[in-house]
Amino acid sequence: MLFFLLVFGKRLSAQENLTAAPSTVTTGKSIFSPKNSRNFSRKGDFFASWGYNRSWFGTSDINFRGPGYDFTLRDVVAHDRQSKFGSDYFNPAKISIPQYDLRIGYYFKDNYSISLGWDHMKYVMDIPQRVRIDGYIDPLISSPGHPSGNMAGTYNGQEIDVKEAMLTYEHTDGFNYASLEIQRDDDIWVSASQRRSFTLETGLGGGVFVPRSDVHLFGLGRNNHWNLAGYGFSAKAGLKYYFTRGLYLQNSTKIGYSNLTNVHTTGRDDIDRASQKINYLENYTILGYQF
Repeated sequence: MLFFLLVFGKRLSAQENLTAAPSTVTTGKSIFSPKNSRNFSRKGDFFASWGYNRSWFGTSDINFRGPGYDFTLRDVVAHDRQSKFGSDYFNPAKISIPQYDLRIGYYFKDNYSISLGWDHMKYVMDIPQRVRIDGYIDPLISSPGHPSGNMAGTYNGQEIDVKEAMLTYEHTDGFNYASLEIQRDDDIWVSASQRRSFTLETGLGGGVFVPRSDVHLFGLGRNNHWNLAGYGFSAKAGLKYYFTRGLYLQNSTKIGYSNLTNVHTTGRDDIDRASQKINYLENYTILGYQF
C-alpha cells in the first residue's frame, strides 16, 4: 500500500508540475558528453531491480576449530552451483531458488543513488580435492565426542585428499550478501526522443554476509539456519539500457571480498565453527524499473 501511495503521490505531483512555470532541468555531468542531453532529472526517483548472477571464487584457507581440533585447509577450490535454466526462473514460487540479485534504491542527485540489495550467490567446495593442512585433529572431536577416524593427528603442511567422509562444505542456501551501495550513472548515449538511453553505472558497497551453510565434518553436521557470519566490501561496473524512461536492462560485474569469522558447521553452534576469507567475481543481469 505504501508503494502504491508513493507512486500515486509522485504522479500527482508530476501532473501539478506540468501546469507550473517551466524550470531549468539540472542533470549530472557525464564523462562521455553524449550528443543529446536528457531533458529530465533522475533526482528524487526510486528504482527496483531483480535478476540472476553467476559467480567465481578465488582459492581460500578454511579454519575449523572446536573441542579436540583446530586445523586449516589451505588454498581450497570452490565453485558456484548454477541452477539449470528452466521454469524456476519464471515461477513466482520458485524464482528465489537460482542465484539471484534484488535491489531497491533512490537517486539523491541526478546521477548518484544509494541502494540496498541482497545478492544470493552459492559457494560449493570441490569434493574430492587435494589440499595442504596445518593444525591438529584428536581421535574425538566436538562435545560430546565424535570420532575423526584415520584423520586424527598433527599436521604441518602435509597434503591430504579431502573426501566426503571427512568434509562437505557449502554455502548453497546461500552465500548471501546484504549490502548498502552508492552508485554513479554516466550517460553514454541518449536518443533524440529522450525515451531511450545507454548508461554506465559504477559503484562501491559494503555489508554483511548471512549464509545458510550446509556442512558435515567427519559425518557430523547439518544444513544450518541463516547466520550472520561476517562482513564484506565490493566494487562494481556495468552497462544499463533504458527501453523507456523507467524500464531498463542491466549487466554488471562486481568484485568482492568477504571475511567470514563465524560459519556454522556441525550444528553445535556454541562450540564448533569455521572461518574463511573469500574473494569473488560476480556477473549479473537484471531487469529494473525507475519511478
